[in-house]
Amino acid sequence: MSIMNNKNVCLFSVALLTALFFSCKNIGSVAPPQPYGAIPSKPQMEWQKMEYYMFVHFGPNTFTDMEWGNGKEDPKIFNPSALDCRQWAATAKAAGMKAIIITAKHHDGFCLWPSKYSTHTVKESPWKNGKGDVLKELSAACKEYGLKFGVYLSPWDRNHPAYGTPEYNQIFANTLSEVLSNYGDVFEVWFDGANGEGPNGKRQEYDWDLFRSTVYKHQPNAVIFSDVGPGCRWIGNEAGFAGETNWSRLNVKGFAPGRSPALDTLNSGNRYGAAWVPGETDVSVRPGWFHSKATNGKVKSIDELLGIYFASVGRNSNLLLNVPADQRGLIHTNDSLRLMEVKQALGQSFEKNLAADKKAVSKTVRGNSDKYAAANLLDGDYDSYWATDDDVLTAAVEIDLRSSVDVNTVLLQEYIPLGQRVARFNIEVWNTNKNVWEQVAEATTIGYKRIIRFKTRQTNKLRLNILESLACPVLNNVGVYHLPEAYLPKEAKQQVMVNEKGDLPVAQWKILSPALSNVAEIIDGKGSSIAVSFKEAIIIDMGVENNFKGFFYVPEAKVAASNIARYNLMVSSDGKNWKALKTNAMFNNIRNNPIRQNQFFENPVKGRYIKLEPLELTNQSDKYLIAEIGLIK
Repeated sequence: MSIMNNKNVCLFSVALLTALFFSCKNIGSVAPPQPYGAIPSKPQMEWQKMEYYMFVHFGPNTFTDMEWGNGKEDPKIFNPSALDCRQWAATAKAAGMKAIIITAKHHDGFCLWPSKYSTHTVKESPWKNGKGDVLKELSAACKEYGLKFGVYLSPWDRNHPAYGTPEYNQIFANTLSEVLSNYGDVFEVWFDGANGEGPNGKRQEYDWDLFRSTVYKHQPNAVIFSDVGPGCRWIGNEAGFAGETNWSRLNVKGFAPGRSPALDTLNSGNRYGAAWVPGETDVSVRPGWFHSKATNGKVKSIDELLGIYFASVGRNSNLLLNVPADQRGLIHTNDSLRLMEVKQALGQSFEKNLAADKKAVSKTVRGNSDKYAAANLLDGDYDSYWATDDDVLTAAVEIDLRSSVDVNTVLLQEYIPLGQRVARFNIEVWNTNKNVWEQVAEATTIGYKRIIRFKTRQTNKLRLNILESLACPVLNNVGVYHLPEAYLPKEAKQQVMVNEKGDLPVAQWKILSPALSNVAEIIDGKGSSIAVSFKEAIIIDMGVENNFKGFFYVPEAKVAASNIARYNLMVSSDGKNWKALKTNAMFNNIRNNPIRQNQFFENPVKGRYIKLEPLELTNQSDKYLIAEIGLIK
């Protein structure tokens, strides 16, 4: 009897081992999910992982206090007294940034390198006796500090005599070749669609196919930025926020830089977009893009910059933060100190992942295979992930924190080499007192990275519920954090612009047009906007004749607002005979960055009356908005 029992035990053991062997073999052979929809290229993947890098606007505008130069600037004004690109790179590195993109050529056409295709370059400037090369110095500094190097070249050129002719496209392509073949690896080439001088000015039919092919010829791994990519796209605003729903896919057929989809589409992408064109959020640390002494005290606060970080990197977008160099050629102390404060705040926020080395489980695992288990979400390996079977589009993952802790932030990542899939999810925490799950957040897309913040809760368990997915969900990371309360979302407060008065006292001023009851608000310095009929000009009687060298216009600080984009400005001594000071002039970049617009005249002006006539608005409307107008002495 005992012999038979032993024999049965042996047979059972063999059968069990055989079953386990084939079971393990089946687990190991479970096929991974197939890519869904458009997916990123290898360069796009490497770009996405960079997350946060520096923009540096620098050039003649730095010395003229302008946002957009007119191309008529004397190259001799470009003469930084202490240019040090190593200081830029050291600042970026210490701030946690991964690269620097420089305005190698802005709209004024001035080249920060000695280009042989232009006479408006550093070669014609007194800086280093015309032998300097900002791109050479910066590319070397980036290499020294382990940063990637990128360039912005505006195709618009307000200086080059060939602009507006068929020959110019090849000239610009030659300029691209010059930059992209002489300064080492370039990770990103930044284009915008700015074009021409308006209805009566020169306009260029850009050959974007030529420009893109030129980039790839010299830098095949470069990511090309524009309104519609193809490498990455503008996020639709310069305020620093991606859409709460943000797909990395976009429909680009029929569009081009400067002829892009609607701004809200750029902000959110297309759910079923045919191309992988992830968003890049560009914003300046100051109100404007170029350095101005007047904005030294207007560097964005820690709260503002953290809000920008969470609304960009935390919403599936890279963050390109502009930190302009000043007239010395250095990053100003106010800017660099603020960057260090932000770095410290982010370090405090994400120093400790409360889910690290904890337990994650899911009832829905692809093929019941450990290869796709929920535990992969916590292992820190980018290329391991949790996935469900192809027909399972809703699922949940529970994370056991082992002990009760304070939590208020969850970081999620989809494994985007297989596409972006999740369209809606929520997060729940376990209420240990009531023994129930309670929802703390609900959102839509995840993408490369999504950071969700909520009111602090004490819990020992969290649950992620995928409520809608376009294909089986594939996630590779979940992080759980307790951020300082100061870094949690705050109730929105209405921003009031102050200290927007001009140099001349306004006590004697009378506004002759428009005849509105609240019209005095446009000279009170408080920044509250009023709406004026497009047919009416602003006419002001200063009471006495004054000397002044320019004026300013403060628009409504919203991209969607109908602000003045193009205008005429006139002056008069008697209110009857008018002299034009600005004709068909532009408020530069006001569509994308509606901030105070300082406009200067070629020579000082004397007069008693001024008239501002709107010619074109930033958005279609029968009324325009104005917050303040004033004169610069």
